[in-house]
Amino acid sequence: MTQPPTEAVRPPAPADRRVSPARIAVVQCDAQVGLGNREDNVARGLALAARAADDGATLIVLPELCATGYTFATREEAYAHAEEVPSGGTVRAWEVFARERGVHLVAGLVEREGVRLYDTAVLVGPDGYVGHYRKTHLWNIEKLWFAPGDRGFPVFETPIGRIGLLICWDIWFPEVPRLLALQGADIICSVNNWVWTPPPIFDESGRCMAAYLTMTAAHVNNVVIAAANRIGTDRDARFLGCSLIAGTNGWPIGEVAGPDEERILTADIDVVASRGAPIWNQLNDLVRDRRTDLYDTMLGYTLSPAFPR
Repeated sequence: MTQPPTEAVRPPAPADRRVSPARIAVVQCDAQVGLGNREDNVARGLALAARAADDGATLIVLPELCATGYTFATREEAYAHAEEVPSGGTVRAWEVFARERGVHLVAGLVEREGVRLYDTAVLVGPDGYVGHYRKTHLWNIEKLWFAPGDRGFPVFETPIGRIGLLICWDIWFPEVPRLLALQGADIICSVNNWVWTPPPIFDESGRCMAAYLTMTAAHVNNVVIAAANRIGTDRDARFLGCSLIAGTNGWPIGEVAGPDEERILTADIDVVASRGAPIWNQLNDLVRDRRTDLYDTMLGYTLSPAFPR
Protein backbone atom coordinates (compact mmCIF):
# COMPACT_ATOMS: atom_id res chain seq x y z
CA MET A 1 0.00 0.00 0.00
CA THR A 2 1.41 3.36 -1.02
CA GLN A 3 1.88 5.80 1.83
CA PRO A 4 0.78 9.41 1.26
CA PRO A 5 3.68 11.82 0.82
CA THR A 6 4.91 13.27 4.02
CA GLU A 7 5.02 17.07 4.22
CA ALA A 8 8.45 18.50 4.74
CA VAL A 9 8.92 19.44 8.35
CA ARG A 10 10.07 23.04 8.64
CA PRO A 11 12.11 24.05 11.63
CA PRO A 12 10.39 26.56 13.85
CA ALA A 13 11.11 30.19 13.07
CA PRO A 14 13.84 31.56 15.32
CA ALA A 15 12.53 33.54 18.23
CA ASP A 16 12.98 37.31 18.09
CA ARG A 17 15.81 37.73 20.58
CA ARG A 18 15.93 41.50 20.43
CA VAL A 19 15.79 42.88 23.94
CA SER A 20 15.24 46.51 22.97
CA PRO A 21 13.50 46.62 19.59
CA ALA A 22 13.21 49.91 17.76
CA ARG A 23 12.50 51.06 14.25
CA ILE A 24 14.89 53.76 13.07
CA ALA A 25 14.17 56.01 10.09
CA VAL A 26 16.51 58.36 8.27
CA VAL A 27 14.91 61.01 6.08
CA GLN A 28 16.70 62.18 2.93
CA CYS A 29 15.22 65.46 1.73
CA ASP A 30 15.91 68.97 0.44
CA ALA A 31 15.92 72.31 2.29
CA GLN A 32 16.54 75.78 0.91
CA VAL A 33 18.16 78.89 2.38
CA GLY A 34 15.96 81.97 2.64
CA LEU A 35 13.71 83.28 5.38
CA GLY A 36 10.76 82.72 3.07
CA ASN A 37 11.64 79.01 2.92
CA ARG A 38 11.97 78.32 6.64
CA GLU A 39 8.32 77.48 7.25
CA ASP A 40 8.25 75.17 4.24
CA ASN A 41 11.52 73.51 5.27
CA VAL A 42 10.20 72.67 8.72
CA ALA A 43 6.79 71.59 7.43
CA ARG A 44 8.28 69.35 4.73
CA GLY A 45 10.65 67.72 7.19
CA LEU A 46 7.83 67.02 9.61
CA ALA A 47 5.59 65.68 6.84
CA LEU A 48 8.25 63.14 5.93
CA ALA A 49 8.83 62.37 9.63
CA ALA A 50 5.09 61.75 9.94
CA ARG A 51 5.28 59.19 7.13
CA ALA A 52 8.10 57.47 8.99
CA ALA A 53 6.07 57.50 12.22
CA ASP A 54 3.06 56.07 10.37
CA ASP A 55 5.37 53.22 9.35
CA GLY A 56 6.22 52.54 12.98
CA ALA A 57 9.46 54.47 13.38
CA THR A 58 10.35 55.30 16.98
CA LEU A 59 13.55 57.24 16.20
CA ILE A 60 13.60 59.58 13.19
CA VAL A 61 16.69 61.40 11.90
CA LEU A 62 16.51 64.46 9.60
CA PRO A 63 19.49 66.13 7.88
CA GLU A 64 21.84 68.86 9.07
CA LEU A 65 20.37 72.39 8.90
CA CYS A 66 17.12 70.92 7.57
CA ALA A 67 15.19 73.85 9.05
CA THR A 68 17.21 76.58 7.37
CA GLY A 69 19.04 75.36 4.31
CA TYR A 70 22.80 75.39 4.15
CA THR A 71 24.46 77.86 1.79
CA PHE A 72 24.43 81.22 3.53
CA ALA A 73 25.95 84.16 1.69
CA THR A 74 27.00 86.13 4.78
CA ARG A 75 27.15 85.76 8.52
CA GLU A 76 24.31 88.26 8.76
CA GLU A 77 22.13 85.97 6.69
CA ALA A 78 23.02 82.99 8.86
CA TYR A 79 22.23 85.06 11.94
CA ALA A 80 18.82 85.97 10.53
CA HIS A 81 17.99 82.26 10.24
CA ALA A 82 19.15 81.43 13.77
CA GLU A 83 17.16 80.80 16.93
CA GLU A 84 17.82 79.93 20.53
CA VAL A 85 17.76 76.32 21.68
CA PRO A 86 15.48 75.03 23.08
CA SER A 87 13.21 78.08 23.28
CA GLY A 88 13.00 78.79 19.53
CA GLY A 89 9.94 78.13 17.43
CA THR A 90 11.44 75.32 15.36
CA VAL A 91 12.45 73.26 18.37
CA ARG A 92 9.00 73.83 19.82
CA ALA A 93 7.41 72.52 16.60
CA TRP A 94 9.66 69.45 16.73
CA GLU A 95 8.70 68.92 20.38
CA VAL A 96 4.99 69.04 19.56
CA PHE A 97 5.46 66.49 16.80
CA ALA A 98 7.51 64.14 18.99
CA ARG A 99 4.99 64.38 21.81
CA GLU A 100 1.96 63.80 19.58
CA ARG A 101 3.54 60.90 17.68
CA GLY A 102 5.36 59.34 20.65
CA VAL A 103 8.73 59.31 18.87
CA HIS A 104 12.26 60.65 19.25
CA LEU A 105 13.38 63.07 16.55
CA VAL A 106 16.84 64.39 15.65
CA ALA A 107 17.14 67.39 13.32
CA GLY A 108 19.45 70.29 12.53
CA LEU A 109 19.23 74.08 12.65
CA VAL A 110 21.26 77.25 13.22
CA GLU A 111 21.52 77.93 16.96
CA ARG A 112 22.08 81.38 18.40
CA GLU A 113 23.59 81.90 21.84
CA GLY A 114 24.34 85.55 22.45
CA VAL A 115 26.24 86.70 19.37
CA ARG A 116 27.62 83.24 18.57
CA LEU A 117 26.12 80.92 15.98
CA TYR A 118 26.38 77.13 15.98
CA ASP A 119 25.52 74.38 13.51
CA THR A 120 23.43 72.31 15.91
CA ALA A 121 21.59 68.99 16.06
CA VAL A 122 18.65 68.79 18.45
CA LEU A 123 17.15 65.68 20.07
CA VAL A 124 13.53 65.77 21.23
CA GLY A 125 11.25 63.01 22.48
CA PRO A 126 7.75 62.27 23.73
CA ASP A 127 8.53 64.19 26.92
CA GLY A 128 9.96 67.19 25.07
CA TYR A 129 13.46 68.54 24.60
CA VAL A 130 16.27 66.09 25.46
CA GLY A 131 19.49 67.84 24.43
CA HIS A 132 21.59 69.20 21.60
CA TYR A 133 25.04 68.93 20.08
CA ARG A 134 27.06 71.70 18.41
CA LYS A 135 29.12 70.70 15.37
CA THR A 136 32.76 70.48 16.37
CA HIS A 137 34.52 70.17 13.00
CA LEU A 138 33.45 72.93 10.62
CA TRP A 139 33.63 72.45 6.85
CA ASN A 140 34.85 75.12 4.46
CA ILE A 141 32.91 78.42 4.72
CA GLU A 142 31.00 77.18 7.75
CA LYS A 143 34.03 78.55 9.61
CA LEU A 144 33.00 82.05 8.52
CA TRP A 145 29.53 81.83 10.07
CA PHE A 146 29.70 79.35 12.96
CA ALA A 147 31.69 78.90 16.14
CA PRO A 148 32.97 75.33 16.63
CA GLY A 149 31.19 73.24 19.21
CA ASP A 150 32.42 73.80 22.75
CA ARG A 151 30.66 71.15 24.83
CA GLY A 152 32.36 67.94 23.79
CA PHE A 153 30.44 64.92 22.55
CA PRO A 154 27.40 64.28 24.75
CA VAL A 155 25.46 61.02 24.93
CA PHE A 156 21.83 61.31 26.00
CA GLU A 157 19.91 58.76 28.03
CA THR A 158 16.46 58.08 26.56
CA PRO A 159 13.80 55.39 27.01
CA ILE A 160 15.00 53.93 23.70
CA GLY A 161 18.63 53.78 24.74
CA ARG A 162 21.73 55.97 24.83
CA ILE A 163 21.85 58.30 21.83
CA GLY A 164 24.91 60.16 20.58
CA LEU A 165 24.92 62.88 17.91
CA LEU A 166 27.45 63.94 15.31
CA ILE A 167 27.25 66.26 12.31
CA CYS A 168 28.59 65.71 8.79
CA TRP A 169 32.36 66.47 8.66
CA ASP A 170 32.67 65.00 12.17
CA ILE A 171 32.60 61.49 10.67
CA TRP A 172 36.00 62.13 9.04
CA PHE A 173 37.48 62.33 12.54
CA PRO A 174 37.48 58.82 14.04
CA GLU A 175 37.78 60.23 17.55
CA VAL A 176 34.17 61.45 17.44
CA PRO A 177 32.31 58.13 17.04
CA ARG A 178 34.93 56.46 19.25
CA LEU A 179 34.32 58.92 22.12
CA LEU A 180 30.56 58.52 21.74
CA ALA A 181 30.89 54.72 21.76
CA LEU A 182 33.17 54.76 24.79
CA GLN A 183 30.52 56.73 26.66
CA GLY A 184 28.07 53.92 25.95
CA ALA A 185 26.13 55.19 22.94
CA ASP A 186 23.77 52.52 21.65
CA ILE A 187 23.09 54.46 18.48
CA ILE A 188 24.75 57.45 16.85
CA CYS A 189 22.53 59.80 14.85
CA SER A 190 24.54 61.46 12.08
CA VAL A 191 22.89 64.54 10.53
CA ASN A 192 24.57 65.66 7.32
CA ASN A 193 24.88 67.99 4.37
CA TRP A 194 27.46 65.93 2.51
CA VAL A 195 28.42 67.97 -0.56
CA TRP A 196 29.93 67.03 -3.88
CA THR A 197 33.72 67.12 -3.77
CA PRO A 198 36.30 66.61 -6.54
CA PRO A 199 35.62 63.34 -8.40
CA PRO A 200 35.33 60.46 -8.19
CA ILE A 201 32.22 61.06 -6.11
CA PHE A 202 30.71 57.56 -6.23
CA ASP A 203 32.11 54.09 -6.78
CA GLU A 204 30.63 51.48 -9.10
CA SER A 205 28.02 50.55 -6.50
CA GLY A 206 26.82 54.15 -6.24
CA ARG A 207 28.19 54.67 -2.74
CA CYS A 208 30.11 57.76 -1.70
CA MET A 209 33.10 58.00 0.63
CA ALA A 210 30.95 59.41 3.45
CA ALA A 211 28.84 56.25 3.36
CA TYR A 212 31.95 54.10 3.69
CA LEU A 213 33.25 56.25 6.56
CA THR A 214 29.90 55.78 8.31
CA MET A 215 30.03 52.02 7.77
CA THR A 216 33.62 51.88 9.03
CA ALA A 217 32.83 53.91 12.15
CA ALA A 218 29.90 51.60 12.94
CA HIS A 219 32.09 48.52 12.42
CA VAL A 220 35.10 49.58 14.49
CA ASN A 221 32.93 50.88 17.33
CA ASN A 222 30.28 48.13 17.30
CA VAL A 223 27.50 50.72 17.23
CA VAL A 224 24.51 51.49 15.00
CA ILE A 225 24.87 54.74 13.03
CA ALA A 226 21.84 56.32 11.37
CA ALA A 227 23.04 58.86 8.80
CA ALA A 228 20.59 61.26 7.14
CA ASN A 229 21.88 63.41 4.29
CA ARG A 230 20.14 65.90 2.05
CA ILE A 231 19.74 66.10 -1.71
CA GLY A 232 19.38 68.79 -4.34
CA THR A 233 21.21 72.06 -4.76
CA ASP A 234 21.27 75.12 -2.51
CA ARG A 235 22.70 78.10 -4.36
CA ASP A 236 26.17 76.95 -5.48
CA ALA A 237 26.28 73.73 -3.40
CA ARG A 238 25.18 70.29 -4.59
CA PHE A 239 24.42 67.46 -2.20
CA LEU A 240 24.93 63.77 -2.76
CA GLY A 241 22.38 61.77 -0.78
CA CYS A 242 23.72 58.32 0.19
CA SER A 243 21.79 58.24 3.48
CA LEU A 244 22.03 54.90 5.26
CA ILE A 245 21.64 53.00 8.51
CA ALA A 246 24.76 50.97 9.37
CA GLY A 247 24.46 48.07 11.79
CA THR A 248 26.89 47.15 14.54
CA ASN A 249 28.82 45.02 12.01
CA GLY A 250 29.23 48.05 9.76
CA TRP A 251 27.16 46.84 6.84
CA PRO A 252 24.09 48.84 5.77
CA ILE A 253 20.79 47.53 7.03
CA GLY A 254 18.86 47.65 3.79
CA GLU A 255 19.70 50.14 1.06
CA VAL A 256 22.02 53.08 0.72
CA ALA A 257 19.90 55.88 -0.77
CA GLY A 258 20.67 57.29 -4.19
CA PRO A 259 22.06 60.78 -4.83
CA ASP A 260 18.92 62.55 -6.07
CA GLU A 261 15.91 60.91 -4.49
CA GLU A 262 13.80 62.00 -1.56
CA ARG A 263 13.76 58.85 0.56
CA ILE A 264 12.86 57.43 3.94
CA LEU A 265 15.00 54.45 4.95
CA THR A 266 13.95 52.34 7.92
CA ALA A 267 15.56 49.54 9.89
CA ASP A 268 14.34 47.35 12.72
CA ILE A 269 17.13 46.88 15.23
CA ASP A 270 17.94 45.99 18.77
CA VAL A 271 19.19 49.34 20.01
CA VAL A 272 21.28 47.81 22.79
CA ALA A 273 22.63 44.83 20.84
CA SER A 274 26.18 46.08 21.23
CA ARG A 275 25.88 45.91 25.01
CA GLY A 276 25.21 42.19 24.98
CA ALA A 277 27.72 41.11 22.34
CA PRO A 278 30.85 43.26 22.52
CA ILE A 279 33.28 40.37 22.03
CA TRP A 280 34.00 39.38 18.42
CA ASN A 281 35.70 36.11 19.26
CA GLN A 282 37.28 34.40 22.25
CA LEU A 283 40.41 36.55 22.17
CA ASN A 284 39.41 39.95 20.77
CA ASP A 285 37.28 42.78 22.11
CA LEU A 286 37.27 46.31 20.70
CA VAL A 287 37.23 48.09 24.04
CA ARG A 288 39.52 45.69 25.90
CA ASP A 289 42.15 45.64 23.14
CA ARG A 290 42.67 49.40 23.09
CA ARG A 291 46.21 50.34 24.18
CA THR A 292 45.23 53.38 26.19
CA ASP A 293 48.53 53.17 28.05
CA LEU A 294 50.31 54.10 24.83
CA TYR A 295 48.11 56.53 22.99
CA ASP A 296 45.41 58.11 25.13
CA THR A 297 47.71 60.81 26.50
CA MET A 298 49.05 61.60 23.03
CA LEU A 299 45.54 61.83 21.56
CA GLY A 300 44.20 63.85 24.47
CA TYR A 301 41.36 61.48 25.34
CA THR A 302 42.19 61.66 29.03
CA LEU A 303 41.65 65.42 28.90
CA SER A 304 38.15 65.07 27.41
CA PRO A 305 35.19 66.08 29.62
CA ALA A 306 33.98 62.52 29.10
CA PHE A 307 37.06 61.16 30.84
CA PRO A 308 38.08 63.48 33.68
CA ARG A 309 41.35 62.85 35.48
